[in-house]
Amino acid sequence: MKMSIDDLQFFQVVAASETLTAAAHHLGCSLPVVSKRLKALEERLDVRLAQRGTRRLVLTSEGALYARRLDAILDQLHELEDLVTDRSGELRGSLIVQATLGLGRAHVAPLLAEFAAAHPKVQVQLNTSALPLRPHQREFDVAVHVGSPPDSSLRMRRLAENRRVPCAAPSYLDRRGAPTRVEDLARHDCIVLRENESDYALWRFGDVGDPRYVRVRGSLSSNDGDVVTNWALEGRGVIMRSEWHVGPHIERGELVRVLPHMPTPAADIYALLEDDGHVPRRVSDLIDHLAAGLPGRLGSSR
Repeated sequence: MKMSIDDLQFFQVVAASETLTAAAHHLGCSLPVVSKRLKALEERLDVRLAQRGTRRLVLTSEGALYARRLDAILDQLHELEDLVTDRSGELRGSLIVQATLGLGRAHVAPLLAEFAAAHPKVQVQLNTSALPLRPHQREFDVAVHVGSPPDSSLRMRRLAENRRVPCAAPSYLDRRGAPTRVEDLARHDCIVLRENESDYALWRFGDVGDPRYVRVRGSLSSNDGDVVTNWALEGRGVIMRSEWHVGPHIERGELVRVLPHMPTPAADIYALLEDDGHVPRRVSDLIDHLAAGLPGRLGSSR
């Protein structure tokens, strides 16, 4: 029985996916192709690797063991490839980068295009999503994340400073008045951004020594930051958004910061990667490129 690296990489994707449909999307092929290939792999191994459900794919005990061991094997192969590549002096290989929708489109994508142009033998894939980061799914080489990392097992490097700030359009403040205390926000129309797995409606103020919290409410919410900001620009309520995103609107007077005397917790931008020892040079060089370029881009956007 011969097993190829391609077979191992195929099952690594399947094992990290919640459904065969999700695996098919990731692999860029049809669901029947994935099902047929998984069945062929199981027949070759003479063991059932996964239970196929309509809502969820569940690994058998044999499948979970196989996935764990092949992860280690592929990591060793990638490390060997990276060592050989490092000796040649030219970056090559693939990079999967995950980022939030707004930051990914506006700033990460242009920096990745620059990196790919400088290193033509590196294949760069950017996945933008409003879904929570799932480190255990091994879906990325580098994740660009806003705010505190969701998993302490991840290795991280700060790329740029950032804070979330509350703001609203002048038309809204003329109509409803400006809040003067944090507690006043509970009586305002607040537009909530539903991102990650945080308590979306609990807005944080103050610093480590004097934290303040307020639970906000309103009729509008979205997982798309641009939608939330556009609603605020239309005068529909108060938002709490990253400074890098709303800074230009505030400078142009389209939005006004509310409670400017009240500090807000840091929501710095980080590069995250798995803390599994070896870091390929293409990964470390990409992070260096993001750290060098992102602060300037964010500053110029304000």
